[in-house]
Amino acid sequence: MKKVLVGAIIALASVLIYKSCADDREQLSILKENSLLIQQELQNVSKLIVTEGHFVEVYNYADSKELFGTLVTADKKALVVVNAEATIAYDLSKVVYEMDEEQKTIYINAIPEAEIKINPDFEYYDVTADYFNPFKAEDYNTIKQDVTISLLKKVKASSLKSNAENRLISELSKIFVVTKTLGWTLHYEGNPIDDSKNLEEILP
Repeated sequence: MKKVLVGAIIALASVLIYKSCADDREQLSILKENSLLIQQELQNVSKLIVTEGHFVEVYNYADSKELFGTLVTADKKALVVVNAEATIAYDLSKVVYEMDEEQKTIYINAIPEAEIKINPDFEYYDVTADYFNPFKAEDYNTIKQDVTISLLKKVKASSLKSNAENRLISELSKIFVVTKTLGWTLHYEGNPIDDSKNLEEILP
């Protein structure tokens, strides 16, 4: 009777150990599978987001050179019309992140800043210059620098920037949805992302 009881206990223990090992293997398999899914989603969003816009700038350039004190001056001026194509891009392949499988947590450590590029096309009208104060290369450089600075301010204040940020949030939201669906958590700079709205607060 004792032998039968001992045998039953051993058999039961074996079944429990086997089941426990099988459960552990299954859990580990699910964890690895979820990790691969999250990695795949991170790769899917690791692309260049580009938002394009068109801007027009009208610039009046004027310069005076004193010849004999303030009595006589040599003047030059130009009306410049600039048509510019501007782009705002986020290179999401530069997102820095870590995966903690044990804690089921994704840590986003850095999000790339927006890259703003402006390609202006200059057209010069009503260009007049005095013999003693002609247009030179530095005048054109000054015009280009001033116009570029002005256009940059316009781009940053325009809907183009907010549209680019919305596209960035949309891409990052895909990571948030996947991690939440699989029971993982998403952190940025040590702070948990509890809602997709939080993503608006972490933009660089």
